Parts: sequence; structure tokens; C-alpha cells
Amino acid sequence: MEKKHLYEAIQHQDDRFTKKVLFQKGESVVFVLNFMPGQQLPAHKHPGTDVYILALEGNGTMTVDGEDTPLFKGEIIHISGEESFSYDNSGDAPASLHVVLCKVPSPLYAQEV
Repeated sequence: MEKKHLYEAIQHQDDRFTKKVLFQKGESVVFVLNFMPGQQLPAHKHPGTDVYILALEGNGTMTVDGEDTPLFKGEIIHISGEESFSYDNSGDAPASLHVVLCKVPSPLYAQEV
């Protein structure tokens, strides 16, 4: 068993957003992204994974496949690895996101199980 304190990963920088990895096991990873107001995560995809994002603090805008959705503290979203997404700390306070990336089993594997 491994145990870590989530809030130790909340570390903001004025010049760029930060990523603090908490766990990386097999093909899954858990990390925290930290943004000062105005900082952004560029649009990207994680093919073959499920993406879960929990807003730990702050408010911002998540854009998924071109559609803007507000993301407030305490809200959690699921994004398919095939969807393109970005994040903008559009609020006036620092924001932190708890992110879990999980590899999706291939359809061939699912048929074998």
C-alpha cells in the first residue's frame, strides 16, 4: 500500500501551470494540475484511456470537442480518450485539478475475459 497527501501536490507557479504526479502504476496515472488565473492546458487527447477530472479548488472552463463547460470546485467529469479537451483557469483564484488516467482494455481483451 502507498499513501500520499493530496494537498502536498497543490503547488502553483506564476509563469506556468504545474503537474505533480502522485501515482503511476502500470498504464494508469494519478496527478494534480495546478493553474494560476489565466493559465491554460492546451487541447489534447489521451487515446485508449478514460480521463476523470475532479476540481479540487478554483473555477474554470473545460472545453471538450469544442464545447465549453464551466467546471467548479467539487465537480467531477469523465472524458473519453478520443475526445479533445483543454482547460482554462478563467476564474480569479488559483485552481487545482485531480486527474486520473486509466487505460481502457482493448475489445479483444474484454472478449477473452
